[in-house]
Amino acid sequence: QGQLLAKSWSSLFEGPAGATPRGPIYSFNGRNVLTDPLWPHRLAWHGSTPRGGQARRRDCHGWRSSGAGEGLAAPLGEGRLLAGQRHNCSEA
Repeated sequence: QGQLLAKSWSSLFEGPAGATPRGPIYSFNGRNVLTDPLWPHRLAWHGSTPRGGQARRRDCHGWRSSGAGEGLAAPLGEGRLLAGQRHNCSEA
């Protein structure tokens, strides 16, 4: 959409648990995930530790499973992009 999401790639991950992305965040089909009712949870699924490393066993089996495993996700817009909250991989 031609809008700046962050000043740099590393600025998304600086600080105690990452930064708040600037402006709207769009899905691949062009929907604004922060306002569209299709996205009720408004989460960024990442599977990373707060320092940006891989959170083993918390990435829905390498993002290949929608089963009973767990993944880490952070609520968008809260200023902590890498904050890890556990969510079931089958969650929409």
